[in-house]
Amino acid sequence: MDLMTNETKDIVAYQEMITQLRNRIEDILKNYRPIMNGEIYLSGEEVCRLLHISKRTLQQYRDDNILPFIQIGGKIIYKESDIMMVLERNYMPINRDCD
Repeated sequence: MDLMTNETKDIVAYQEMITQLRNRIEDILKNYRPIMNGEIYLSGEEVCRLLHISKRTLQQYRDDNILPFIQIGGKIIYKESDIMMVLERNYMPINRDCD
């Protein structure tokens, strides 16, 4: 015997849909990077994840002028295009002539 009415089933279905939408919105907001003047800016944490480095190494890269950055008050951000340019400039192709 089914104790749930059609109305109850509809309410449960709506609740599940709302939960799925909420989860999707939270995922989008976690990965959202606002664009200012056509440029994407990254936080220090995002740069560390991207380059697989520690916060201390990132600090050293700033001190050694390896990575350009912008400081606004106490907040430091990095242009995504600057990070990519540094990576491309320092790219070392595999030398296959050593075989």
